Amino acid sequence: MTTKTSFLAALTAMAAFVTGISGAHAEKWRYAFEESLTEVQGVYATKFKEEIEANSDHEVLLFPYGTLGESADIMEQAQAGILQFVDQSPGFTGSLIPEAQVFFVPYLLPTDQEHLSRFYKNSKAINEDFKDLYANQGLELLNMFPEGEVAMTTKDPVTGCEDLNEVKFRVMTNPLLVESYKAFGAIPTPLPWGEVYGGLQLNIIQGQENPTFFLYSTKIYEVTDHITYAGHNNFTTAVMANKEFFDGLSPADQKVVNDAAAAAYDYIVSYQQGLAEQELDKIKKAKPEMTVTVLSEEQRSCFKDAAKDVEAKFIEMTGDSGKAILDQLKADLKATM
Repeated sequence: MTTKTSFLAALTAMAAFVTGISGAHAEKWRYAFEESLTEVQGVYATKFKEEIEANSDHEVLLFPYGTLGESADIMEQAQAGILQFVDQSPGFTGSLIPEAQVFFVPYLLPTDQEHLSRFYKNSKAINEDFKDLYANQGLELLNMFPEGEVAMTTKDPVTGCEDLNEVKFRVMTNPLLVESYKAFGAIPTPLPWGEVYGGLQLNIIQGQENPTFFLYSTKIYEVTDHITYAGHNNFTTAVMANKEFFDGLSPADQKVVNDAAAAAYDYIVSYQQGLAEQELDKIKKAKPEMTVTVLSEEQRSCFKDAAKDVEAKFIEMTGDSGKAILDQLKADLKATM
C-alpha cells in the first residue's frame, strides 16, 4: 500500500466515524472547495451550510482551499466518499469529464450576468445532460454557477493576440484551456494554483487568468502589471455530492440538500452583483500603476477567430457526446436571452 493510499484509507475511516452510521441520526457532512471562506465559493458554501443546518439536524463542516490539499486531492476524496460535497471548476474536471471542457470554448458564454444567472439555472444541458455525465464518475451534480468574467493578468500590456506571443501563461490542468492559449499565441503552462504567485514572482510564468474578485483576494495583482478583459470567458464552478452518499439519503434529506443548493445559488448570484467592479476599485487603490484594458471589438477579433479553432478542437476531443452538449448549451443560451 502506497503512502497516498494509506492516507486516503485513514481519511475514509475518519470520515465514516465523523459522519455516523445511520441516516436516522444527525450527521456531520464534509464539504471542500477551491477558494477561501470569504471568496465566492466560500460564500456559497456558507449559505449552503446555513440552509442545511436550519432545515435538518445535520451539520456541514467546511474545508476551504488548501486544508485538504489541491483540487485533484479534494476530487479524489469526494469520489472516495471521504467528502460528501465538493465544489470544483470544470477546469479541473476536464480530464475526468471531457465534455465539461465546453465551458472553456472562448466566447461561448455571454458577459451579461443576468443572462448568465438565468442560463445556469434553467439550462437543460447543465441540469439534465451533465447530471448523467457526472453520475458516471460517482458524483451527483447539484448545480453550476458563474463566478464572473475572466480577466487576463500579465507582465506586459495585451491589446491583441500578438502580445501573447511566447508568453508563458498559466492555465488550469485542462486540455482545452491549453488549446485555447495555444490558439491565442501564448505558451500554456498548466500549474496548480499554489504555485502561481511564486511562478509570477520568479518570472517562470508571465500571465494567468481568473475572475476579478480572485485577482484581488489572492493579491495576484502584486506580481503582474496589466489586467485585460477580452470577454472570452466566464468562470464556471460546479457543486457536487458523492453519488453513493446522496443516493443513500432519505427522500426528506435529499430534498434538504437540493433546496439548500437552490437557495445558495440564488444567494450567490445576488451577492455577485457589482462584485467585480468593487474588487477592481480595490486593486486600483492598492496598486495605482496597474493598467486596466477592456479590448474593443476590433482588438478582440483575433481571439474570436482563434475561438473557432478551439471549438473544433473540443468536438475533436469529445466526439458526438461533446457536440451534443455544445449544441444544447447554445440552444439553452438562446432560450434564456
